[in-house]
Amino acid sequence: MEYNKKQGMIPALTSLILISILVITVGSFLIYNQRIIGPILILLGLVPLLPIKISGRTIKSTGADIIFGVLDTGILAVAALIGASFAGILGAIVGGAIGDSITDGFAGLIEGNIADYLRKHGIEEARTPLSASMGKMSGCLMGVGFTLTVAWTLLNYTI
Repeated sequence: MEYNKKQGMIPALTSLILISILVITVGSFLIYNQRIIGPILILLGLVPLLPIKISGRTIKSTGADIIFGVLDTGILAVAALIGASFAGILGAIVGGAIGDSITDGFAGLIEGNIADYLRKHGIEEARTPLSASMGKMSGCLMGVGFTLTVAWTLLNYTI
């Protein structure tokens, strides 16, 4: 794939800032609505896919970044929920930090494996500022959204 200016630092930073504002705004209004915050975060996870499509890339080409984000932040949320149940806010911070360090390693293994798979099957997966940032942002939002949906809806977990 030839380098595309639509995937460079300026479009990536612009997309990141605009989507961050959207996510913070929506999240701040819905944070205490436990039943819908998970599904809303999953939906918000689709928003970063728009700049990827607009730039001319396929969503499939950012699959490794998306899967990294899903695993990394989804499991981090589990660790934070466990930590919060043991020691409140400090437990959530410590649980999240420990969980993040462990899941970065596991998610990185899987991300690398998926990148190899994509290359072997002729799918261009070279990272650009836009594809890496939007792919990981998308996956992270979907991962935490899925974890919260399962925890608060299916498992009826409360903090």
